[in-house]
Amino acid sequence: MSTDKSVLKSSLDVFRAHGMTTVFGNPGSNELPFLAGLDDDFDFVLGLHEQAVVGMAEGYARATGRPALVNLHAASGTGNAMGALTNAHYGHIPMVVLAGQQVRRTVGQETMLASVDAAMLPMPLVKYSHEPLAASDVPRTLAQALFEASTQPCGPVFVSVPLDDWDEAALDDDRLLAARSVTAAGNLSPELARELAALIDGAQHLALVLGPQVDAAAVTDPAVFDAVVALAEKADASVYIAPSPSRCPFPTTHPNFAGVLVPGVASVHDRLAGHDVVLVLGSAVFRYHRWEPNAYLPADTQVVQITQDSREATRAPFGRSIIGDVASATKTLSETVADRGARRGAPGTRPMPPAKTSPGRMTGTEILEVLNAHADATVAYVNETTTLDLDYLERIAIDRPGMYHFPASGGLGFGLPAAVGMAIGAPEKTIVATVGDGSANYGITALYTAAQRQTRTIFVIVNNSGYGALAAFAQRMGVPDVPGLQLGDIDFVALAEGYGVPARRAETREEFELAYTQALKDGGPVLIDVKVAAG
Repeated sequence: MSTDKSVLKSSLDVFRAHGMTTVFGNPGSNELPFLAGLDDDFDFVLGLHEQAVVGMAEGYARATGRPALVNLHAASGTGNAMGALTNAHYGHIPMVVLAGQQVRRTVGQETMLASVDAAMLPMPLVKYSHEPLAASDVPRTLAQALFEASTQPCGPVFVSVPLDDWDEAALDDDRLLAARSVTAAGNLSPELARELAALIDGAQHLALVLGPQVDAAAVTDPAVFDAVVALAEKADASVYIAPSPSRCPFPTTHPNFAGVLVPGVASVHDRLAGHDVVLVLGSAVFRYHRWEPNAYLPADTQVVQITQDSREATRAPFGRSIIGDVASATKTLSETVADRGARRGAPGTRPMPPAKTSPGRMTGTEILEVLNAHADATVAYVNETTTLDLDYLERIAIDRPGMYHFPASGGLGFGLPAAVGMAIGAPEKTIVATVGDGSANYGITALYTAAQRQTRTIFVIVNNSGYGALAAFAQRMGVPDVPGLQLGDIDFVALAEGYGVPARRAETREEFELAYTQALKDGGPVLIDVKVAAG
């Protein structure tokens, strides 16, 4: 959604909010639209060579303790500045280097003054380097750049902006950028802990959004899992799992569990619309997947993110970010917030929704229902069924750290190898891997190692004879007639047996339940090829 404000004006708002109104530069033609649009409160300091420009900017940053803003001319000016950038790099000087670029659509033609692969040019002397892929992302990129420059270890950063981007319309949500802050906290100080506790205590409807860093910490320190439950209960928070979850950081049977956020801007907006305060622990804000243009959140929603990943903090398009130890922060907040005394029910009482059924074959959710009926403390799950990624945590009782794993980037081929590796690393557990037939072909050779090492793994192939998740995406995107989405009948039983893994086929719920209960009793690896309904 665009606004009447230009990309340039939104960008100036970001710089102004951080006191970056002094610009050191030597002008060129690519920079003229930016320089001509500077507001009266901006001071342009002219240098006659880029080496001197960057040197003056370094001195300014040293004197003020704030990031300096530099404007250079395309590739030539950036090249001239490289000598001075070595000083800024090794001196850990916070500095945003903004370079002009030719008209966006002409760069690929290598027109005069176009800087091909502009972001590569100043490496490795800058800690962050980028040319936004769209004009509408320029203000957010500049906000990320200044946070990167001033986050420890400080250092110069580089952003290349095509000259025609500045006049493009900005996004409505760019207004959130000027209000952003990023704080490096380590462990929460007593003052910061009290400030955050006051925000939580004052919330009318608190949402707690949890990410994989919480579960990763809880694997080695189970007290983190207990602390996040205590925090949710004391604050009467609705607990959501952040979009695209690779782990499960909260018991899915707890009555405060509200589900997984669908990874689209509009979906997250609508799901969190009733919450006035959103505390994000151990997650990016947010890893969207589906293209759903919308405002990020309602205007009055306050968002605070605590993450160990400084890049997650700097790139977020909205909210206040705190870089710190998530385990320590979770424990501190659970001890500091007031107990409202409200409980939504006893732990473990959240009911699981019934499985969807099909008149023909089994459904994927019926597989999950069978798995859940046999869940216990000895089982951990690896999931690479992208058709079931949103259903899994809604329908499986995950109540311990390290119990659920999903590929963090969406790259196929994770499930079978990860399950084998987990079984080797935790031989006392049974690792149940649900893997789509499309995904299985990317990692099928892991069955060889499973057979050789006799790992305690149950491989459940959720077989819909195609790329089911892609077919659903194609429908959602209005392009249903996509070739290459049907795989036909691949014989996974024969493939598994060829690698030395015993295998069975199941076409009904009864057959699958029988095969699965027997596999739980077996000592070594087993593969079950389950034929399910498409869609």
